[in-house]
Amino acid sequence: MNVKKIVLLAVVALLLFYLITQPTQSAEGVQTVLGWLRDGADAIITFVKELFA
Repeated sequence: MNVKKIVLLAVVALLLFYLITQPTQSAEGVQTVLGWLRDGADAIITFVKELFA
């Protein structure tokens, strides 16, 4: 196995461990990231609307 696959498997294993042992904190983290993405998308949409208005 190459190093890239080993690192990827280790990251996936750590994420699964975190999700299983701390589901509430994991859900809050996902909601936070999705909120950031939503805010970013809203900002881009506003920019494009104002650009062509």
